[in-house]
Amino acid sequence: MRRRETLFALPLLMHARPLLAQAARPALGPMTLAFPRDHGAHPELRTEWWYITGHATSKGREFGFQVTFFRTRVDATQAMTSKFAAKQLVFAHAAVTDVQGAKLWHDQRIAREGFEVALAAQGDTRVRLRDWSLQRMGGAYRAVLPGADFSLDIECTPTQPVLLQGAQGLSRKGPQEAQASYYYSQPQLAVTGAIVLRGQRFAITGKAWLDHEWSEEVLHPEAVGWDWIGMNLDDGSALTAFRLRRADGSALWHGGSFRAAGGATRSFGPDEVSFAAKRSWTSAVSRAAYPVEWTVRTPSGTYTVKAALDNQELDSRASTGAIYWEGLSDLFDNAGRRVGRGYLEMTGYAQRLRL
Repeated sequence: MRRRETLFALPLLMHARPLLAQAARPALGPMTLAFPRDHGAHPELRTEWWYITGHATSKGREFGFQVTFFRTRVDATQAMTSKFAAKQLVFAHAAVTDVQGAKLWHDQRIAREGFEVALAAQGDTRVRLRDWSLQRMGGAYRAVLPGADFSLDIECTPTQPVLLQGAQGLSRKGPQEAQASYYYSQPQLAVTGAIVLRGQRFAITGKAWLDHEWSEEVLHPEAVGWDWIGMNLDDGSALTAFRLRRADGSALWHGGSFRAAGGATRSFGPDEVSFAAKRSWTSAVSRAAYPVEWTVRTPSGTYTVKAALDNQELDSRASTGAIYWEGLSDLFDNAGRRVGRGYLEMTGYAQRLRL
């Protein structure tokens, strides 16, 4: 990442946050999501991300991978007429979990949109940050992220319809109506491609999960972060569960959904989900203690979530300013049988998350 761009962008974000905190944000209303239009960017709203997580194998070796592109509208610059004004910022994170190697590889980037450097296009998924890109072509998602220590070049092909989260794509994230996002998922993506680790290429196959979410305001003032799982079950089902968390560890809001293969989506109410930590791991870098094993109760069943590798903490202070845990995890049923695999994300443990 170029230090000049980082130094330029981060003060803008820090300047904009007090303005955002003071301004009243109108609640998002119901909207019929339309595709391919809503696969693309929504620059009129403040925060947006495209998020792919997955697991793959190569000749018996197991990997997890994560690709995330963020778009942030900077309110303080919207009235500026200069073409150099940073009206939209684009961030990107990429990570690979090498299970057998017991190592997490991570990289990050940031730039203002424009000048052929960064782009978040409307109309369909096409996001780019220098030589990193995510684009939907012919119905499939192609992610190309070259790097010095690791690279990703993967294609993710849908095998199921889009899953609308919440109330037909309007997902509540707190007790107030303003805490909501437009949100859909594409679980059970079929993955092919390659992972390169320090020059060694692995041809991979696997499964992935895509989330696309955009909003004016997500976090309640009392929320410091969230815990979230997106799990592809082996039988073709898809499970989402999350909670927004206060500083004392108590839950402010719960949500999620379950869809059986070929079935209808069942959205969970805020009183239908619970997370209970079973085991924690403490980071030597941030000193944050993350629960890496959970009991998650939902209307679709009670599950145990176990991290495939404890140390999957990502330090993104050079781009989004956050330290968080996000990693490959296994899903077990009440009888202790492994029934799926996906990703667990935990934010706000090292420091309060700010969006």
